[in-house]
Amino acid sequence: MVSEVLSANELYKVDPVFGQHSFNNHEQVVFCNDKDTGLKAIIGIHNTVLGPALGGTRMWNYNNEWEALNDVLRLSRGMTYKAAVTGLDLGGGKAVIIGNAKTQKSPELMKKFGEYVHSLSGKYITAEDVGMETSDMDLVHEVTPYVTGISESKGGAGNPSPVTAYGVYMGMKAAAKFKFGSENLDGKSVLVQGIGHVGETLVDYLTKEGAKVIITDLNKERLEVVSKTYGAKIYQGTDLYSEAVDIYAPCALGATINDDTVNKIQAQVIAGAANNQLANEQVHGAILQNRGIVYAPDFLINAGGIINVYAEIAKYGKDEIMSKTQNIYNTTLEILNNADVYKMTTNQAALSVATARIDARKKANNK
Repeated sequence: MVSEVLSANELYKVDPVFGQHSFNNHEQVVFCNDKDTGLKAIIGIHNTVLGPALGGTRMWNYNNEWEALNDVLRLSRGMTYKAAVTGLDLGGGKAVIIGNAKTQKSPELMKKFGEYVHSLSGKYITAEDVGMETSDMDLVHEVTPYVTGISESKGGAGNPSPVTAYGVYMGMKAAAKFKFGSENLDGKSVLVQGIGHVGETLVDYLTKEGAKVIITDLNKERLEVVSKTYGAKIYQGTDLYSEAVDIYAPCALGATINDDTVNKIQAQVIAGAANNQLANEQVHGAILQNRGIVYAPDFLINAGGIINVYAEIAKYGKDEIMSKTQNIYNTTLEILNNADVYKMTTNQAALSVATARIDARKKANNK
């Protein structure tokens, strides 16, 4: 068999890792493969200046390996800035397992993944994400201590989703205060896209405050259950981005604010739990700013989950978890005001706070 030899210029163009925008100076990318269990996973470690890289494991049936790689790199980078802007002594990392969580996940697969995590000697600490449950983290914990979000009965902080939802709720109230002059969400129309563990808890907070909640999700059965439980209205339209609501809360997968949707959005505030909501941070962040739409940076307001799991490392209790998460309100309001004063996008304002903290620690470490 004869293999075609590529020139350096051609190789750069097809560079699958280092040449990608999402690589963004990652420290380490680990590819994990186990034939016996069917495990195919990628661990991304973006930055460990502030501490070990912590980030959840996502199991998703990606269309191809590049899609999985790009996702883990984007998510890992986001975790770096999430920890930094929240004031935690953690770096950013993430893992993805390629496969259908409902049909391909097994105890053996989770334990084998745990062995790969353990081989990194604590440089990466995993946790729960999409397609994962607290019970899966308990299985990982059987083979490595480098996991958080384990059951409270086993000494962990438990499922981080409710705390994530509370942080999003606090960030949303801060964005409402900035945009509407009041944090009160009573009577405000809120479209929640994605009603998983986090989205459902957010719906609970919103309905208790008197917001007019509209929900949408790919799972129609779950829509019916959540609608009946909380009295939320199920979205029946054909283009949710054009819906005239006060607040749009993306709580499913990322990149819903993209070339196709950014100019359709009628909401005055965007505040949700999904990671990497802006398909292109610079381009789409600027369009939202120019249109007068307040975007609460996702990696800031969805940080409740990492605050929750960090408690297992820092050894603080539930009261401090909730106090730190409630402070997302103050940080969000500060960053929105900074963006307004310095004429930058809210995403840029949040990134500047995060990178300044990382740079200061790096400088101190090099002394």
